[in-house]
This record gives sequence, C-alpha cells and structure tokens, in this order.
Amino acid sequence: MIQPAFVRYTLLLALAFTLAACNRQPASVAPQEIKAGTACSMDGMVLADFPGPKGQIQYADGAPDFFCDTFELFSIYLQPEQKRRITAIFTQDMGKTDWEKPQGHWIDAKTAFYVLGSKKTGSMGPTLASFALQGDAEAFAKNNGGRVLRFDQVTLDMVSLSGGVVHDETM
Repeated sequence: MIQPAFVRYTLLLALAFTLAACNRQPASVAPQEIKAGTACSMDGMVLADFPGPKGQIQYADGAPDFFCDTFELFSIYLQPEQKRRITAIFTQDMGKTDWEKPQGHWIDAKTAFYVLGSKKTGSMGPTLASFALQGDAEAFAKNNGGRVLRFDQVTLDMVSLSGGVVHDETM
C-alpha cells in the first residue's frame, strides 16, 4: 500500500516541476540571414532583388516567414486571424544598411522606430522605413518626408496591401 506522505511528496514534486516549466523564459531567437534565393512568404519574390527594409517572423514551430517589405510584415502580424504562436519578429535597421541592397543589421521589430509616408519605396511601393534609433528615424523623416511611429502605433489600415503597385506612380 502506498503511504499518504509518499503521494503528497510526489504531487508536490510534480507541481514544482510544472511551475518551473511555466516560469521558463523562451530561448532567445536569433534572426536568420537572407540567402541568395530567400523568397517572400507572401508572394515568392526574391528578397535580395529589391530595395528597402525586409522583415521576418519566427514562429514557435521553428519555421520563419520572410517578407520583402515591412508593409507585408505588419499586414501579416496585425491580422486578427493570426493564430500561429510568434516567438520573434525582426526588421532591418536602415540607419546601418544600404537602402538599395539591405543586408543584415536585423533588429527586434517591436523596439524599432518606423517612418511612414516617406518618398523612399520598397519592393511593392510605399513601405515603413525601420530604425533601431529614434534619432535615425527622425533624421530620415526630415530628409525623405514621413512621420515617425513606434511599433505599437502601426495599424492594419496603415499597411494595407490593397493597391500596391497600382498606386505607385513611379512604376
């Protein structure tokens, strides 16, 4: 016969392990670099072929989605039907990389500053220029137009994908 003290001890031990697992912080997720053939998850465009900041979402299942511009990144992230568990979201610091051929310089998209409405365009026309530093975003806006926003100020209607190149008069 099992002793009541043993049962209590076993239950307390199981509870302690469960609580420890709940308190564990998710492992730090690092951004993945764009390779020569990395394609946009939305439209299949090769990211390296286009100007402007790129984006990526890392999911709990380990599979990343890459985006050829920040409008696409936000349009997916902000969708109310987004159900996959996101572990990280990244964009590029345009204060440190070349607009025409951005490489590396990935930053946490949630801590970045964005410029909406600048004259600079991304792969599909208008895009949000992303920066690690607010001062860099403000200088960019002063030189290229637009207004500076924080991540939580970007709304789905700001990044509407309806129209895209249809509304881009430079194409």
